[in-house]
Amino acid sequence: MEKEAPRNYDKIVNRDEITDAAAAAFANAGHQVPERYVRTEEVFDGVVVGEDERYELPVVAMARLLDPESAALEIGKLGDACRNWGFFQLTNHGVDQEVIQRMKDSTVQFFSSPLETKKKVAVRENGFEGFGHHYSRESGGKLDWAESVILITQPPQDRNMEMWPTSPPPFRSALEVYSVEMIGLAMKLLGFMAADLGVEREALVGAFTGRRQSMAIHHYPPCPHREKVMGITPHTDGLGLTLLLHVDDTPGLQIRKGGRWFPVRPLPGAFVVNVADILDVLSNGAYRSVEHRVLPDAERARTTVVIFQEAAVGGLVVAPLPGLVAKGGGARYRSIGVEEYIKGNFNALAEGTRFIESLRI
Repeated sequence: MEKEAPRNYDKIVNRDEITDAAAAAFANAGHQVPERYVRTEEVFDGVVVGEDERYELPVVAMARLLDPESAALEIGKLGDACRNWGFFQLTNHGVDQEVIQRMKDSTVQFFSSPLETKKKVAVRENGFEGFGHHYSRESGGKLDWAESVILITQPPQDRNMEMWPTSPPPFRSALEVYSVEMIGLAMKLLGFMAADLGVEREALVGAFTGRRQSMAIHHYPPCPHREKVMGITPHTDGLGLTLLLHVDDTPGLQIRKGGRWFPVRPLPGAFVVNVADILDVLSNGAYRSVEHRVLPDAERARTTVVIFQEAAVGGLVVAPLPGLVAKGGGARYRSIGVEEYIKGNFNALAEGTRFIESLRI
């Protein structure tokens, strides 16, 4: 017998109660969607490009970036993707497949665990790390059709190991190794981005070196009433560079371009990489951080592992790189201390606004 969602669901504010109610809502999705999840107007806000319309999200091959004979053309392709889409799929990335598979397996096992097991690392009051995140961005607001684990992964001294899952047993080790691999991949990409932007490699790579890395592992249960629910609210990523791994081949990510939503068709073995707000600022607006969202599938769950790399010029400020200010005829964003930026971005996220808009000159 299906478990019924609590009748007073819309009045729940306690995080633990929301986690329990969310699990009931996901299990009962075929019968009813609780009102707190119903977001039909948002789902239909904007035209979604149909499968019959031919388009292709840019695909960049790491092997071609590394090959001297094809590097120039591929760097140009990378730059065009960052300027025009803000997103691309990365193939031939060179990340150890065993590392990726361990991360995928651990993620699947964690979200398949009983709710009480997952709640051992539940988000604590006034915190953001751990399992849960079913709550809305503002009191009484609508909820995302998703469950997540959010962690700080690098540098090691910034980790809160109490929030790192111990079930399944290999999960912590998988997280550790994967997070290190992603730093290496990000630094390679940033080096090629620097070449495209026409700045010294160290200018861009150095802004990311030693900065914080965080991870969001999202699980979107299937929903037969997918026209009513939102997996993740439309947003831009607030940090520097984002690298997304599809644990399965279920689509759901959509990118807004020219006022329309373009569904991303996952390529086997590829990462989805996107420009985030700080990189938009560092590039003095040359690279675009664009809005995106997730819609659940009607029949299949979707799970992703997302890495966010933070950045700051000189480790202190979020500002356009000096070399690009000179070339671009002046700064398009004002400078701000990185800690002030992080605080402002966090508050803006809670309010559903975009903090870098306040930095535009």
